[in-house]
Amino acid sequence: MFGNVPGYEGTVAGGGGYLPPPMPLEPIAPPQPGLEPAEWSIPSVSEDVAREAFKSFVSSQCCYSKGPVNDGVITGMEPFNTYRYRLETFTEFRSTEWAHKPHEGEPADFYTQTAPRPWEIQANPPSLFTNHTEEIRVPYTSSIKECHTCRATGAMLCEECSGNGFKPCWVCHGSGSKNDENCSHCDATGRDRCTDCDSQGRKECETCKGKRQLLTYIGLKVEWKNNVEDHVVQQNSGLSSDDLHSVTGKELFKNNQYLLYPLLGFPNPAIAEASDRLIKDHQSKYSQTSRILQQRQTVELIPITKVNYKWKGDTHLYYVYGNENQVSADNYPATCCCVIL
Repeated sequence: MFGNVPGYEGTVAGGGGYLPPPMPLEPIAPPQPGLEPAEWSIPSVSEDVAREAFKSFVSSQCCYSKGPVNDGVITGMEPFNTYRYRLETFTEFRSTEWAHKPHEGEPADFYTQTAPRPWEIQANPPSLFTNHTEEIRVPYTSSIKECHTCRATGAMLCEECSGNGFKPCWVCHGSGSKNDENCSHCDATGRDRCTDCDSQGRKECETCKGKRQLLTYIGLKVEWKNNVEDHVVQQNSGLSSDDLHSVTGKELFKNNQYLLYPLLGFPNPAIAEASDRLIKDHQSKYSQTSRILQQRQTVELIPITKVNYKWKGDTHLYYVYGNENQVSADNYPATCCCVIL
């Protein structure tokens, strides 16, 4: 039911696969190093902040006594700050498929002009680094055809009643009687009206919605996607790395441009290595199937402080981590058993 359109020969119903972007008309300048800060600012957690975070954490636990908070004495604070590098590559991906919809009076423009190529069609991109999908009917590819589902009748047999308009009575199962008496539900007819088709035996065709004709055309699907990848530098504080997924860090550095240059000058070599590796990987991987519109790299410091304190002569510890100053205290020394009646 579909025709061939120059430039869309591989398009089929259900999807024609990705369409690689065309080669640029002018050579693309290689990425250049961005501006690097003169020095990297490393924040720290004060004793007062650690104590307040601990107090808030204990108050949120129904079975924790406040004794360690009120009477405990901080004996040491050890930073285990770690870094999270994030690379975002914002891409545009295009694919086509033959599609159809009920014909509602639209003109057929097939072959009235040459259809524009997939990457020549104007689309409205969203804000940078925002996921969005837009579906566009390709100009000069539309034609009108009879509906293949109902053979241009606009209606189909009702599957619920097999076209009879009635179904066996659900009370007497079609016998007309129950417990040796006439069925009062169906007046002994053994039949119920089919509510799906209003007893007509036929229903409006779901493909053409009763219009009998379809408008067939090539649909262009444009997908803007922000491809995000993180690298967290390993830390040996004893705090589970899974806890870090729920917190944010202090933003130390951010820059974006069309194609990024690996981050230079960062005091932790693992971040520089991750930047170089991920940027090369993204630029190689996504340029094969999509158009790269912009890249952005961010470095966050995720503060982690290991706090040692004494309470009733024993040494205990907890962790304060993230911008949110969340607390982890797995072995809190003053818990009680709550009984819910």
